[in-house]
Amino acid sequence: MTKHKVQVFEQKQVRSAWDEESEKWWFSVVDVVGVLTDSANPTDYLKKLRKRDEIIGLYIGTNCPQVEMLNPATGKNRKTLVGDQEQILRIIQSIPSKKAEPFKIWLAKVGSEFIDEAVDPELAIGRAVNNYRRLGYSENWINMRLKTIEARKLLTDEWDKSGVKEGTGYAQLTDLMYKTWADMSAREYKSFKGLKKENLRDNMTNVELVLNMLAEVSATEFSTKQQPQTYNESAKIAESGASVAKSARYDIERRGGQAISPLNAKQLGKRDDKMIGEGK
Repeated sequence: MTKHKVQVFEQKQVRSAWDEESEKWWFSVVDVVGVLTDSANPTDYLKKLRKRDEIIGLYIGTNCPQVEMLNPATGKNRKTLVGDQEQILRIIQSIPSKKAEPFKIWLAKVGSEFIDEAVDPELAIGRAVNNYRRLGYSENWINMRLKTIEARKLLTDEWDKSGVKEGTGYAQLTDLMYKTWADMSAREYKSFKGLKKENLRDNMTNVELVLNMLAEVSATEFSTKQQPQTYNESAKIAESGASVAKSARYDIERRGGQAISPLNAKQLGKRDDKMIGEGK
């Protein structure tokens, strides 16, 4: 844990910690319980909840780790039960509170949308476009972003064929490609842009998106021709594809352009054409 922060919800404090390794915010379970229940003793409430609901008690004991956080009563650090966003939402479902209802409704809505999108993937694309518009991204940037999503899908299809595991395997190869063409790991790239949990590609300029897409399109083309059968073979191809983008990046920089920008979407101004330019 590299950063601790006190979040405020309805004038009540919720302790949290940012984990660089997992790139997750962890929230104090007892603080969340205190906010939702207005209990004078949220620690006691949580103990009773775990006893009353054996399933949630087992879930918390199995999934929620303990992290050192500042105890406001003593002013000292002590291990505190925490949960990530998914785990906190699961706990909320077991708390009979009016404040919890909006969360439950939201969960139901998300579940319904997920089922709808599984039947008709086009709905997911439309929802993504609407979300980007709502957040203020320009139409030009949105169009480019959708193209990068398509390129990414074609590459991961190739990885699937060679037996690369979704999740860890994808992340490792993606990291390798970033290190090759951008000279930074995904984590270093996000840090360079001042990001934490935000999506890296949603904070790229048009030039960065194009370079990353060039890396993935090249890797896909090489993979289609070479038909790798193992992770190591796919890794070599991923590196080769990223090398194509690296050459293009160096050429841009040699001619005085800015290939990689330290600015993120918020700093660039999402409706500004600079978002899709060089980020100057």
